Amino acid sequence: MTKPNTPIIAAFLCLAAVLCATSASAQLELRSNRSLAEALSDQPEPLPLEQAFPFFVSTISPGKYRVTWEPASGHYLYQHAFSFAQTAEDAGKEIEVEYALPAGLDMTDEFFGDIVAYYDPVSVELQLITVPGPDAALVIGYQGCADWGFCYPPQKTRYPLIP
Repeated sequence: MTKPNTPIIAAFLCLAAVLCATSASAQLELRSNRSLAEALSDQPEPLPLEQAFPFFVSTISPGKYRVTWEPASGHYLYQHAFSFAQTAEDAGKEIEVEYALPAGLDMTDEFFGDIVAYYDPVSVELQLITVPGPDAALVIGYQGCADWGFCYPPQKTRYPLIP
């Protein structure tokens, strides 16, 4: 009977241990990457601004307009973030526009604290101080958030007025 070659067996066992450890480590890393990917996929994707807060402007009478927003489900607009101005013909000067906002929902927001929000469609009537000229525009400011914590940056949109 021959004696087993102890150094060869020891080397073989070391190699087997290294391969097992490498395989286990790769499986663990794959699982942790999969868990991270699953966690990230649970985070909602923000809607494009135009889908989150679509709005339209309608003319009520000369110099009087209505701006109506229809926030997407789970999205709200901040009452304090609305602003309206008219640009003069030279487009360099903004003239404040008179408006009144309807009642909204009192709530506590993670970014601004106690606020008034609009989840449902909201309309604002605007009365211009001057008759718009050919290059005049309405400057519409607003901001909103999604319930899951994504807050859109403040927006300012220039809407051309047709005299």
